[in-house]
Amino acid sequence: MIMLSRFELYQIFSTPDYGKRFSSEITHKDVVQQNNTLIEEMLYLIIMLVGERFSPGVGQVNATDEIKREIIHQLSIKPMAHSELVKSLPEDENKETGMESVIEAVAHFKKPGLTGRGMYELKPECAKEFNLYFYHFSRAEQSKAEEAQRKLKRQNREDTALPPPVLPPFCPLFASLVNILQSDVMLCIMRTVLQWAVEHNGYAWSESMLQRVLHLIGMALQEEKQHLDNVTEEHVVTFTFTQKISKPGEAPNNSPSILAMLETLQSAPYLDVHKDMIRWILKTFNAIKKIRESSSTSPVAETEGTIMEESSRDKDKAERKRKAEIARLRREKIMAQMSEMQRHFIDENKELFQQTLELDASTSAVLENSPMVSDTALTALGPAQTQVPEQRQFVTCILCQEEQEVKAESKAMVLAAFVQRSTVLSKNRSKFIQDPEKYDPLFMHPDLSCGTHTGSCGHIMHAHCWQRYFDSVQAKEQRRQQRLRLHTSYDVENGEFLCPLCECLSNTVIPLLLPPRNIFNSRLNISDQPKLTQWIRTISQQIKALQVLRKEESTPNTASSKNSENMDELQLPEGFRPDFHPKNPYSESIKEMLTTFGTATYKVGLKVHPNEEDPRVPIMCWGSCAYTIQSIERILSDEDKPLFGPLPCRLDDCLRSLTRFAAAHWTVASLSVVQGHFCKLFASLVPDDNHGDLPCILDIDMFHLLVGLVLAFPALQCQDFSGISLGTGDLHIFHLVTMAHIIQILLTSCTEENGMDQENPAGEEELAVLALFKTLQQHTGSALKETPSGWHLWRNVRNGIMPFLKCSALFFHYLNGVPSPPEIQVSGTSHFEHLCNYLSLPNNLICLFQENNEITELLIESWCHNIEVKRYLEGERDAISYPRESNKLIDLPEDYSSLINQASNFSCPKSGGDKSRAPTLCLVCGTLLCSQSYCCQTELEGEDVGACTAHTYSCGSGVGIFLRVRECQVLFLAGKTKGCFYSPPYLDDYGETDQGLRRGNPLHLCKERFKKIQKLWHQHSITEEIGHAQEANQTLVGIDWQHL
Repeated sequence: MIMLSRFELYQIFSTPDYGKRFSSEITHKDVVQQNNTLIEEMLYLIIMLVGERFSPGVGQVNATDEIKREIIHQLSIKPMAHSELVKSLPEDENKETGMESVIEAVAHFKKPGLTGRGMYELKPECAKEFNLYFYHFSRAEQSKAEEAQRKLKRQNREDTALPPPVLPPFCPLFASLVNILQSDVMLCIMRTVLQWAVEHNGYAWSESMLQRVLHLIGMALQEEKQHLDNVTEEHVVTFTFTQKISKPGEAPNNSPSILAMLETLQSAPYLDVHKDMIRWILKTFNAIKKIRESSSTSPVAETEGTIMEESSRDKDKAERKRKAEIARLRREKIMAQMSEMQRHFIDENKELFQQTLELDASTSAVLENSPMVSDTALTALGPAQTQVPEQRQFVTCILCQEEQEVKAESKAMVLAAFVQRSTVLSKNRSKFIQDPEKYDPLFMHPDLSCGTHTGSCGHIMHAHCWQRYFDSVQAKEQRRQQRLRLHTSYDVENGEFLCPLCECLSNTVIPLLLPPRNIFNSRLNISDQPKLTQWIRTISQQIKALQVLRKEESTPNTASSKNSENMDELQLPEGFRPDFHPKNPYSESIKEMLTTFGTATYKVGLKVHPNEEDPRVPIMCWGSCAYTIQSIERILSDEDKPLFGPLPCRLDDCLRSLTRFAAAHWTVASLSVVQGHFCKLFASLVPDDNHGDLPCILDIDMFHLLVGLVLAFPALQCQDFSGISLGTGDLHIFHLVTMAHIIQILLTSCTEENGMDQENPAGEEELAVLALFKTLQQHTGSALKETPSGWHLWRNVRNGIMPFLKCSALFFHYLNGVPSPPEIQVSGTSHFEHLCNYLSLPNNLICLFQENNEITELLIESWCHNIEVKRYLEGERDAISYPRESNKLIDLPEDYSSLINQASNFSCPKSGGDKSRAPTLCLVCGTLLCSQSYCCQTELEGEDVGACTAHTYSCGSGVGIFLRVRECQVLFLAGKTKGCFYSPPYLDDYGETDQGLRRGNPLHLCKERFKKIQKLWHQHSITEEIGHAQEANQTLVGIDWQHL
């Protein structure tokens, strides 16, 4: 009563029809709202008074029960990380929560994946202790917890009722508090609210008011049940709530009992949410009634609750069944109508339908005759190359949504791409280009010290749509720079932009092309193609003729008589027409895009100003194609994935477009320049008199050489009308480079003996490789080490050449479009024999030397007599041995404290022994740097930069991965203006990172997260990751990354 007065609600509950009168007076809406809020607050206060007993002294509990309850209710909202949970719990006088002692009893710990944190999830058996009106919940938390718990119950196919939990008994001093629930005033309030809900149209009431009343009824029932369960013989239970709610109201109103009203509300359509709760109350009521009857401790008024409950449940089931049946009949009727309409349409358009059937049959026949036939061996190159019917390719522009077929004569379609310099495969990070303007990149050294990698997000645009988009980005950037002097995540001046669809960082576009070889190789092939020896002689004659002609063109006219003599001497090889210039098969739009991408690769790869006329442009294009294929082969090998397994679409599209672009680029370059490159590359394997200063066989990366030779060869072959096909040239170039690579491997292979060698009987391969090794010994003199066993040599050759064969298979697959054999599409075995068959190689690779004995002797002699080979064999210089090992990031210690100790001993190298404030570890090479300080700033390209930025240029070609030791933070840098922080690979016992070392828990290395960082580095995705991070968080753009 006092409470009613304090809340000024006495009037409402004591006057009949008070609510009705209020609701009829529309003008007093605010008063109604205010009264409703007051009633809700009062009911909430009663729930608090009776329900909150988890303080020692109030209820029969201890401190552990209290903290358990806090954790249960926090985890009821959502699973939480350890740090989040600690923050949300109340602290004691020692600033401790006591969580560790009880957490295992109430929650499961779910370990983190590659991202995210370790989470505590509530155990299912603790969900029954959830109290919707927990007093530490805010309004928002209460609704979140209610939603989460209802969702969980729905998933488990349980009732969505959230009944009050069973509470511990009060201490004797507070024991009488529970009687509030069965007091007459309380029952009157309950009855009034329920009556408002029953006659809902005329009264002002709220659902949350009803929900609180139902909760209070539930609490009273739980309390009575508990009293009955704990009763002893001599005691009588005085808590008779069930009896009181069964009685109807007194005169003059004669209102129905609380129980009867609940049963009425159970079938009310407007209270769907509370149905389960009402059902639970009725069920509990019946259970208590049964207990009372069985113990006969107190008579309870007979009601038909059970029968009514069961009948209402049956009614619900019958209603659901009836609705399902109606829905099924309706579906059947619609389906019948649709099939009737289809039949009618087919009858009307019989001829059209017949044509469609015939067309389907013909297309399926074409598919059956496609090159995927399993009984024919698939061959990727050479005269015996598997002929693939050209498939039409239709693509859709992401900007204008227009579909177009990819053709040589149509408008160009392009792929957004990102070209970057890379040292991911480098075996010598100390080497860098001194003078880019004069550097000749024709021969790639096997240490792959710096390559050019091309990546793509795989999104396609029309060339003109892209140009328009890029112009608008440039214009917007110029306007923005006038207003704000901020960096963006991309540098428009360097040609960078974000892909319009996925916002992936890009700096150029690759044109989409059909297989270029089908366009160039349109001439008929004569069946008898020359063998390797004959072909090398023919090519050498053609090269010689070209060189004489070039000399003539460069000499002045005064010596014309001498020239004519030379012309007489020069016997042009049969069918060779050096004056013939082929017609370019591509449209103007495609030619422009070929030049655009070629120039971008040249500009980024050499860090020079763009110049499309520079003779090094085609070399950079071939080099980028070779380097990208090599890096993808490394990734697949490191992850034990099959070479032709299901590659991600963006990777597959990028490799296909890049290889076809590199094969077509010679059509927009100067013919004489490309022929000059071919002559020089060819002379590194087949020496001639005009090229003396070429690198020795140990200093050439054979895959780069193969790509350069194969892609430059059409420039020479287009003037050859003798009938030698392009495929024959590819095959002989490939065989020649493979032989050179085998010699390379034999010269550099370490020859430690293995105890098992002698047990294996010598096979054909072992004997052949032994004979070849002896030939090498003859040509190199005694410098080559003593003869190891044939088995050991063959194993070295086979292991050493595998990466080269895999890269070659990828290259010819994308160049010629021959599908890969199904055997190579699965992981497991080494696939050596399958690769050899696909690449037209004998399984015994040494047969290449035996079949072409006369020329291979001369070639081996010329390769071995190089002065550099002799220096290597005498131990005066090093050489790369094969197979090259994959580069990995440095090994990090298991315990983070080891890194902290290492960093605390590190002093700044430039300030005379002072301790570094921000020691930073390069994860690529392991160098500790003094970051973010003026003492270690250096000048780079005319700008002051910090130690980390300077280090990225010497170690990673502008890209760096660092660990800031004092902050426990990974730092990604790309260039001077791009950077972001990344989640570190160190986690505490609760699966959380501790960036800034604020919590101070012991940290341990998470190998999976470290592998993820390594994978980003291997995939050249660091710059892309930075771009996405800066787009998502604009504050990162404002940081001066160059000063770190």
